[in-house]
Amino acid sequence: MRVGTLLRDGLQLAVYGGGETGPAMVFQHGLCGGSGQIDEAMQGLGAQRWQGLECRGHGDSPLGDTVSIACFAEDVAAMITEIGAPVVLGGISMGAAIATRIAVTRPDLVRALVLVRPAWVVEAAPENMAPNAEVGMLLQMLPLDQARAFFDAGDTAQRLEAEAPDNLASLKGFFRRQPFAETARLLREISADGPGITAEDLQALRIPALICGCGEDAIHPMAHAQALAALIPQARLVELPPKARDKVAHLAALADAMTEFLKEIDDASPTA
Repeated sequence: MRVGTLLRDGLQLAVYGGGETGPAMVFQHGLCGGSGQIDEAMQGLGAQRWQGLECRGHGDSPLGDTVSIACFAEDVAAMITEIGAPVVLGGISMGAAIATRIAVTRPDLVRALVLVRPAWVVEAAPENMAPNAEVGMLLQMLPLDQARAFFDAGDTAQRLEAEAPDNLASLKGFFRRQPFAETARLLREISADGPGITAEDLQALRIPALICGCGEDAIHPMAHAQALAALIPQARLVELPPKARDKVAHLAALADAMTEFLKEIDDASPTA
């Protein structure tokens, strides 16, 4: 549920949260997602306390002038400062990229990481984000009906229908997401962006990390989760059931992995 507002650059950004127990956790949604995506990831965690920010241009948060992972990360860092640091910081897809950037640039704010279906490692504009950029370009260049028809008939849609139907469903959903101009801008600019960190930055982290990936996911390749797990010294890699095959099993396995990880973090707390 919505619990507050974060004022940044004259913009009122929506803050959501829930739960009352366990280590403080901040969890972020993916590109063109919002609080519903965070709620879904948190639903199996019982009374675990969490908070999440709807990034600029997402959910109830206005877009403003700046669109970048770095800007979104600064907003989340400001929220963490307000609620009290350090926190367990995590997110899905773009949210995972935001989390890794904050862990590197503001280590004082982060006690542990939870990276779910990461879409970036360190490079900007990774190839797996090309389908999102394609939809953004079509929405920018063509009337909606033509953009949708062009995408449906194209190679990307045909490939994903066979390889990653969950990704395809998400991409088709972008043609219904309003306002269309903002959706196009987010898809184009964030897909071309990156977390702005290096492999050496990740290797220097000295915090526990839970990294969850799955197969049958072209936008969030398991190889990215594996790469992050290899770079972060205290990382634990968990392979979840493919979301495209069984969403219920996927979310249950995610909840189990996060519950175990958060309990270990809580037990390791100096006040525990």
